[in-house]
Amino acid sequence: MVADPSSGRSSGRESTSALVERTSSFALRRRCCSLSLSQLQHRVRRIAITHRSEAVGDDLAPSHLSPCTAAATRDLGDLSLLISGPWLPELEAQTSMNPKSVEDLLESSAGVHFSGLLLDEPGLIKSEVEQPTTSNTESSHRQPFVIGVAGGAASGKTSVCNMIIEQLHDQRVVLVNQDSFYYDLTEEELSRVQDYNFDHPDAFDTEKLLICMENLKRGQAVDIPNYDFKTYKNILPARKVNPSHVIILEGILIFHDPRVRELMNMKIFVDTDADVRLARRIRLDTAEKGRDIGTVLDQYSKFVKPAFDDFIQPTKKYADIIIPRGGDNHVAIDLIVQHIHTKLGQHDLCKIYSNLYVIQSTFQIRGMHTLIRDAETTTHDFIFYADRLIRLVVEHGLGHLPFKEKQVITPTGSVYTGVDFCKRLCGISVIRSGESMENALRACCKGIKIGKILIHREGDNGQQLIYQNLPKDISDRHVLLLDPILGTGNSAVQAITLLLQKGVQESNIIFLNLISAPQGVHTVCKKFPRIKIVTSEIEIGLNEDFRVCTYSSFGLIIQARGNKK
Repeated sequence: MVADPSSGRSSGRESTSALVERTSSFALRRRCCSLSLSQLQHRVRRIAITHRSEAVGDDLAPSHLSPCTAAATRDLGDLSLLISGPWLPELEAQTSMNPKSVEDLLESSAGVHFSGLLLDEPGLIKSEVEQPTTSNTESSHRQPFVIGVAGGAASGKTSVCNMIIEQLHDQRVVLVNQDSFYYDLTEEELSRVQDYNFDHPDAFDTEKLLICMENLKRGQAVDIPNYDFKTYKNILPARKVNPSHVIILEGILIFHDPRVRELMNMKIFVDTDADVRLARRIRLDTAEKGRDIGTVLDQYSKFVKPAFDDFIQPTKKYADIIIPRGGDNHVAIDLIVQHIHTKLGQHDLCKIYSNLYVIQSTFQIRGMHTLIRDAETTTHDFIFYADRLIRLVVEHGLGHLPFKEKQVITPTGSVYTGVDFCKRLCGISVIRSGESMENALRACCKGIKIGKILIHREGDNGQQLIYQNLPKDISDRHVLLLDPILGTGNSAVQAITLLLQKGVQESNIIFLNLISAPQGVHTVCKKFPRIKIVTSEIEIGLNEDFRVCTYSSFGLIIQARGNKK
């Protein structure tokens, strides 16, 4: 254990003052001091409980946090404390003696802001500590990746699911079978079970399936029914399923109900020849379900094949991926697993909108975001690190432009096969903050034309186009739209609408911004699903003034460059 010479304490038990010193800023201290003593103590206990659950690997703890790091909210306006259990009684003792000590403690602190888990608590004073408005996808629970696997009976769906699970060995995966949600047969139905159609949509309890899936997506454990195909009833015990990183829903008719389809991030249809499926079904039903061959064939001709033609085959059009030959198609499954790994590393919004791209987060990128958010960062440092982040976003955005293959002769006389840059390109900055991104664009694209759009903003609504200066041939170009902040998305919608009116194709627009709020992403992506949004970070939400809480203005960059001129 290393001793701290300045405090006289060992690093194993960090003092309260030192802890808060590492996790506060001026804006944070000002807002925290507005809390009453009981509210502060209540929140501290809540955060400590969350940290303890996470440290012991509790399934109910947020799965995306590491055991050694628990932080609160990207917004400096929320209470952010790095929790370490042993000092909790010390803080409670200090705060219980004198409310003034809380203010003194916070006022004496300074340092770095850590972003991470958002912890909200009802009953806090909203005039000073307003929680950002976010959608369900931005909650503290990380949304699981839901895969639907459909296809005819005995098409190889289970084999495909097992192969995906096997290759996702480094992720928590749960398999939910639609077969578990058959209705119990009544006595009358049991008496003529040979006439019961198990392949009809009405045979399944879809409402119960929806409830289980929605609870799993919310991070809640569920009880999956245990259906017995010999008695045709649910039996005890039910199967306990905990929330996981990946949920695979498998069944013949999981694409039939649109409500179930909407829960899925990826839809796979296993397409297998009808003769192969029949042979497998005979083997499966006789061995596992205790039926004789005559009954199986009679049921196939009477129910299975007509149901496939009427209900299952038509849902093939909803599939994102169609796998011929089922589990024998190893190439297709390898590609699917690679795609899942990519999606698991993305922000939740990227799973919803395929046209949203967030550059891969590193400690360097998070460090720069910490600096530009810190209220104590100097103007010079803010400009320096904001410029670095903007350059990364621009470079990433250029990677989404079309390229043509090109061969060149090297100085040694050999042939090199590479690519040629897109020539028909221009940048459009949304005045005034968008101009802060122009230098980075010019540094990456020599001689690029840059136009400007000025939109008057009043709160959340009332956007009005004031000024425009666009290239005359903009309709023939790919457009990089520049605005470092995507807040509500209303200004972006107005700017994109103007570009479309000028003849720019929606698919030719790449919107580059540094920080995006979920509300803006939803607004732009839903209205313009073919444009691409490239950003360096998704903010937790907007404040009560409908603004991203960055505590700095990108106008500083414009002002500083203007002064140099």
